[in-house]
Amino acid sequence: MKNSNKTILPQSALNLVFACGVLGAALISTGCQSSYGGQTLPSAYFLDDDIQYFPSGSEFKLQREAAALKAARAESGIDN
Repeated sequence: MKNSNKTILPQSALNLVFACGVLGAALISTGCQSSYGGQTLPSAYFLDDDIQYFPSGSEFKLQREAAALKAARAESGIDN
């Protein structure tokens, strides 16, 4: 007679170990954005992000429309 007393974890325990491993890997691989005292603080990886630079433009956003209206007024002879 062979001694076949092997200690095998039940399937539910293996699933729990696997789920904990996946959860641990997910937490380690992502940055955490947190909120302290009403401030939203960035993750630890914000220094590695791409910088978005928007060059400053004119403050008046309707320059072409204003020029078109001025030309139309000059053409029709209407003064302000």
